[in-house]
Amino acid sequence: MKETDGISSPVQNYGSPWARTSILMDGASRLLHLADLAQELGAEPVAEEARELAARVSEGRFYVACVGQFKRGKSTLLNALVGHEVVPTGFVPVTAVPTVIRFGETLHARIRMRDGSWCDIPMLDLKEYVTEELNPENKKGVDGAEVFVPTPLLSSGMCFVDTPGLGSVWTGNTATTQAFIPHIDAALVVIGADPPIAGEELALVEAVGKQVQDLILVINKADRTSDPERAAAAKFTREILEKRLHRPMGEVFEVSAVERMENRGPVRDWEKLLASLYHLVEDSGRNLVRAACERGLQRLSEQLLAVIHEDRDALQRPIEESERRIELMRETIGEAERSMRELNFLFMAEQQRISDYFVDRRKEFFELAWKESEREFNDALESMPRGFGPRYRHRVMHLSQQISERKVMPWLKPEQEEGERQYRAVALRFVEMGNSFLKKLADAGLSELTRMPHALEPEKGLRVRSHFSFEKFLTTADPPSPLRWLADVLLPLVGARKVITNEARSFLQHLLDTNSSRVQNDVLNRIQESRDRLEVEIRKLLHEISRIAEQALDRARKVKEEGEPAVQSALERLDRLERDVSALA
Repeated sequence: MKETDGISSPVQNYGSPWARTSILMDGASRLLHLADLAQELGAEPVAEEARELAARVSEGRFYVACVGQFKRGKSTLLNALVGHEVVPTGFVPVTAVPTVIRFGETLHARIRMRDGSWCDIPMLDLKEYVTEELNPENKKGVDGAEVFVPTPLLSSGMCFVDTPGLGSVWTGNTATTQAFIPHIDAALVVIGADPPIAGEELALVEAVGKQVQDLILVINKADRTSDPERAAAAKFTREILEKRLHRPMGEVFEVSAVERMENRGPVRDWEKLLASLYHLVEDSGRNLVRAACERGLQRLSEQLLAVIHEDRDALQRPIEESERRIELMRETIGEAERSMRELNFLFMAEQQRISDYFVDRRKEFFELAWKESEREFNDALESMPRGFGPRYRHRVMHLSQQISERKVMPWLKPEQEEGERQYRAVALRFVEMGNSFLKKLADAGLSELTRMPHALEPEKGLRVRSHFSFEKFLTTADPPSPLRWLADVLLPLVGARKVITNEARSFLQHLLDTNSSRVQNDVLNRIQESRDRLEVEIRKLLHEISRIAEQALDRARKVKEEGEPAVQSALERLDRLERDVSALA
């Protein structure tokens, strides 16, 4: 799950299949050589990642990620493409960690834990590890999952990746998806008709499109929309992506994954979608693997060169100077910690301002929504059958639930967007602070920073998924009390049906009030949690910078204790390693 990074170069044609295979085997060999050099340098994480990428390259595997907003039906689409129900569907939201679907002689699954170990699991247990409902926020510490499927589509090296969706979030789950971008070789972009492509979704596709050339656009759930709606969505999506990516987009395929899984309904563009995927394997598969290999070699080599340079510097400078540099790092990091604590106090005041701002927004929403909802409620009552008392209560209470949900659910999106805008403004101060301390360390002559740039990027959205769900208050709508049922039987008989109607009207107001407050609390909590996670990331980054220097100093001390010949031998070894790593890159 940690194999590639960087920006891919334009795909080239390398002649015969034998020549392309030879190039891939050479790439795998170079990666294994790099792993050996990393092992010699004590950089075990780099060595492990190089070996994993070498295995992928030698097997000719490339990743086609299925990306898109939450509820686009990505998991169902992948199941339909491989002809097996291999990834869970029906959970809200479904995917918690990236799941790779690859070829295997038999159907089976395995998961990778954060310590790097693999564990075979029964297929039926996969949902326990990869769904948000059963593994919220990935609390089980799963680094990824692999599903092996005996399907011809994947037999030539193509692997599908089911990524966590946006709009539940690309936020807690979004961060997981974004972290997987460097490993993507091509992408299935799953969009809808309403809306065609949302803001978060567009940013995701733009980020993926800058790395990979092959984007296959799919409108799923075609059975739920009209022909004009799909045509408008396809036109809009193609135009906006061409504008953002500065290149032409191909055909937008209209399909219904559910219909294909159930083998019913019109075929639509299904055969053309399959042909496009087979075409990707035939024409681009080897080159995609090669590009992933080259990106991985470049990135991993840069990491090793940074270790080599720091080790050499630590050997050549006096121990006392290295100690002073590390002390300067610690002082700067300590200063950053104090600054973050001070920023926290400022953020508390800012959080109160944001909270008050959202309270005012909710008041405005509630006043307008209540007027509209009451009018809809009264209009609907005119045509509602009277009937049996308990049945009438059920109808009017259900009406209240429907109206309030229609008002509240669309409001969640603009509130989330406004929450993200407010969060970005707050987070910008933390990012600027982190970058100022990185610059201070670089200005102090810490050379490893110039070799390993770590500048923090501005925040693009909330980092935590939405937990909001509409509360229907079922026990209030349908009270189980026998006395309540008896009273509802008698009320129409004494001409007091209005009691039920008034209770339903009050229930409607309560639903609007409570659920709009829940929306607001959801957004505010996500702002707070996102800011907390950003702070942890900044702290981790600042401490990571000093780690290389401290490890280099420890190694230099041991070598210098053995005398000048040992130092000279170590320097010659580093020169050799640098030449070898540079040659591989």
